[in-house]
Amino acid sequence: MNDSRAASLLLPLFWAVIGILPVQAEETGIRFAEETPADTTLVIDRIQVTAIKQGMALRSQPVASTIAGSRVIEREHIDALKGLSQKVPNLHLPDYGSRMTSSIYVRGLGARIDQPVVGLNIDNVPILQKNNFDAELADVERIEVLRGPQSTLYGRNTMGGVINVYTLSPLQYEGVRIGMEYASGNTFRLRASSYNRLNPDLGIAVTGFFKHSDGLFLNEATGERCDWERTGGGRLKLQWRNGRGLRIDNTFTASTLEQGGYPYVYVGPDIEREGRIVARSGEIAYNDPCGYSRTLLSDGLTIRYDAARYSVSSLTGYQYSDDEMILDQDFLPLSYFTLRQALREHCLTEDLVFRSHDDRRYGWLFGLFGFYRHGTMEAPVQFKETGIDELIFAHANGHLDNIRFEKGADELLLASDFRMPSYGGAVYHESRFTVGKWHFTAGLRADIERTALRYHSRSALDYQLRIDGGEPIARTAIVDDRNRIAHTYAELLPKFSALYAFDEQRNLYLTVAKGYKAGGFNTQIFSDILQEKLKQAMLSDAGYQEKDIMSYRPEYSWNYEFGGHFSCMEGAVRGDFALFYIDCRDQQLTVFPAGSSTGRMMTNAGRTRSWGAELAMQCTPWRTLDLSFAYGYTDARFVRYDNGRQNFRGNYLPYAPQHTLSVSAMKSFPTGVHWLGDLVVQAGLRGTGRIRWNEENTLVQPFYTLFDASIRIEHPRYTLDFWGRNLANERYDVFYFKSIGHEFVQRGRSRTFGITLSINL
Repeated sequence: MNDSRAASLLLPLFWAVIGILPVQAEETGIRFAEETPADTTLVIDRIQVTAIKQGMALRSQPVASTIAGSRVIEREHIDALKGLSQKVPNLHLPDYGSRMTSSIYVRGLGARIDQPVVGLNIDNVPILQKNNFDAELADVERIEVLRGPQSTLYGRNTMGGVINVYTLSPLQYEGVRIGMEYASGNTFRLRASSYNRLNPDLGIAVTGFFKHSDGLFLNEATGERCDWERTGGGRLKLQWRNGRGLRIDNTFTASTLEQGGYPYVYVGPDIEREGRIVARSGEIAYNDPCGYSRTLLSDGLTIRYDAARYSVSSLTGYQYSDDEMILDQDFLPLSYFTLRQALREHCLTEDLVFRSHDDRRYGWLFGLFGFYRHGTMEAPVQFKETGIDELIFAHANGHLDNIRFEKGADELLLASDFRMPSYGGAVYHESRFTVGKWHFTAGLRADIERTALRYHSRSALDYQLRIDGGEPIARTAIVDDRNRIAHTYAELLPKFSALYAFDEQRNLYLTVAKGYKAGGFNTQIFSDILQEKLKQAMLSDAGYQEKDIMSYRPEYSWNYEFGGHFSCMEGAVRGDFALFYIDCRDQQLTVFPAGSSTGRMMTNAGRTRSWGAELAMQCTPWRTLDLSFAYGYTDARFVRYDNGRQNFRGNYLPYAPQHTLSVSAMKSFPTGVHWLGDLVVQAGLRGTGRIRWNEENTLVQPFYTLFDASIRIEHPRYTLDFWGRNLANERYDVFYFKSIGHEFVQRGRSRTFGITLSINL
């Protein structure tokens, strides 16, 4: 990026704004409304957030948690969930592929596709579709990350934890917020929002955002950047209070996304065709279009009534997503095959929560939860000349000596359509007992889910058959499959914890909990199934069976955790620690079938175990200096897993990092000039590794560190931030995979710079 260009774009506006705005050093630009906190109101960075299922403060509960308030979010430039990676111990959200890729790893648990290991709630409403996790975060008030199984309160797919995101409240803020950013890759962001309290009981907030990026990675085959992106959207939030315990919040969000892809580097030996090199190791080079587009609509309605001794909350959510992924799936400048995957889904959720107002001895919570999802997906695979020759006819011609198959066309369509309805419900309860300084919690959730897959797969292959060198005989191999598969999962998810509180800020706890991740269907392996059926049809073998690769089983875990929260020096030093052991059965793994496969699939390992430790600390030795430290260690290995070709017992689980590290320091220097504010210097280090890329543990990404720094001018009316990431330009890989037996990686982002201007009116 040309830094002078960035300055020329934003500095004139910056000086114009501060020149026309009358400011005083003590003003905030955003006015805080006064409101009596409810029993579940949390105050962070002078911000009040109402949580439905958590108590007064996470630090007083038996859970390992990390909280980021709005000030931290702005200073760390956390504009998506991936910005939390490494900053939270043992939380790894690799940045690769497209925004459809929302892989999350916590304490050795995780998966690259299908069911997530961590749940996501935005303003108390769950996001069920993992494809939608990676979205722009605009005007976020608070993010909290709860690690360890949260299945009792939140249900399926939260065995690794829960991320709760809360957006700004128009009843707590008034004013206009404007944000602008320019960064490397010709990347710019625009954000504008207005918060208005129409009367003491009614507030409205409108937020809009837009992002454009030309990208950082070059496709050598086309000469164009392949990771470009355009996204935009908005949010409308309404909040009403009647002053007698009734609250109604409604948040409507809409967004669109278009982006290119994918910056995957070929790392195998150079590939030759007809005496010339067509694919070189170390290059991003593919000839067919790649990209991802998405439209999201969501609405969350929260109705809460607070009586004298209890509260009742209704959390209703609706999400609509329409996305499309296009892949040159061989990622080479060769004509193997392309994939188009278009998914349209509707999700409806309802959560009723009955909760007592905590007293000194006993508190309780009851809940009823239900959901319905319906998705339709088209996933056609278009085989081209090289793919037909090498993946179909070369295989068929290797079976019989006196028979020769010859292709009749240079393209072949393998079409698959899916309908994926699922629904489920749960009833859950949690009791909290207090005996002196001891606090006991016991909970149980009964969860049931019905999921189904209706599919129609079809293909027709024209070919010619020569027997003993004779005249060609025209033939057509036809596959047309229709079927329905359905599974019902019913689970009991208990949790027990004991906490000893020395005071409100210091405690020790022990927790035992069961985690559960739902099973599913291997829709991304259907192209391989169709290929095999075509080959078998050509060989007149009608006995091909799909066997058990069509679906995968649920994943279960028992989590044992000992931890605590501490504070000393009158709160100048505070933090938490945790030791954990996880016994996991039927862990879901993403694997690539043997041979020249074109798809990927989920399978279940027999048994795995994970143990480790976490430590997070914040230190404020004096008012103008903040220090933070977060470290996580995980040893996650197979206890029992044999894929029929190799026994992986004792090997590390792939894709889950062994170490995560974050260290940062921030120093403020008051300028003494009322219109200038403070000069804030911040520097930090993020580290991740080792990461094993395969079950054999033969491919490893060593531990790497990234150095970040920023210089900010902070004023209640505005901030101007000059920042840089990966300043040492460390080279590292964030992803590895195979396709058709070829190996690929995605490199991590190189050194980037940016300038951000935020204005509060």
